[in-house]
Parts: sequence; C-alpha cells; structure tokens
Amino acid sequence: MTTPEDVEQLSVDACWSLLRTTSLGRLAVWVEDHPDIFPLNFVVDQGTVVFRTGEGSKVLGALSGTPVALEADGYDPATGQAWSVVVKGPARTITEVHDVMDTVDLPLFPWQGGDKSRFVRIVPGVVTGRRFTVVDASAWQTLPSDLRRAPLE
Repeated sequence: MTTPEDVEQLSVDACWSLLRTTSLGRLAVWVEDHPDIFPLNFVVDQGTVVFRTGEGSKVLGALSGTPVALEADGYDPATGQAWSVVVKGPARTITEVHDVMDTVDLPLFPWQGGDKSRFVRIVPGVVTGRRFTVVDASAWQTLPSDLRRAPLE
C-alpha cells in the first residue's frame, strides 16, 4: 500500500514539465449553484494553460469570475509511477488581437467537433502536483473468509 511518505510532492517546474506531456485534462468550474467538471484538451503556453471551446455552461462557469481548477494525470508504465497536477486560478477569454494570433498557432486540437472559436487562458495562482508508485491490483483484493453472510433477499 502507498503511504504518505511514498507520495512525492512535485515542484512547480516539474508540474509544468508534466503538463507539457499531455493534452487532456478536466476543468472544474462553478456553474450556477454547483460545481461541474468538463473534460477538455489544453496546451501549456508561457506559464499558463490555454483551451479552446464553444459557448455553453463550461465557458460561462469558467468566465464567471470564480477561479477554476484544471487537473491532468499521467502514468509511466516503465517506472510504474502515476502523477497528478492541478492548476488553479482565474480564466480569461483571449481577446487582444496579437494574443489571438499567437494562440491560433498553438498545437491545440479539441477531440470534439463543432464551433470552438473561443480561446480561454487560465492564469495560475497555484500549481501543485504529486507522483507515486501505483500499487499492484492484488493489494486491494480481500481474503476469503468463513463468515456467514445473510441470504439474498
């Protein structure tokens, strides 16, 4: 089993390096009166995270003025280690002409089709991450017991 001592707290630089290795994450936003989570494709750009989206509850929540959180994970089968990075901060629509022109050239390719004409940048206030060794699935198997169980109803 993994203990707290087995979890490596990652430096901010290590977090950014890992984020650059993937393009799929989950965006947590506040929508009306509840939290919601959306999968999305993103790219790291100059110490920020950029995603492309259309209109809807995701962008309304992201741009509501409440900070958002983007979480991404990865796994290295060669080492048996997994990692998780979270970026928290405000999200802003990219509107300045020179910023839009630079953003259009980013390697940002949403998996889902449709109108994705809005570019949004998350400006990080907090970046955290951790890495740990994945335990073998057998660690979670329970041993058979001779305890009697109630019959099915």
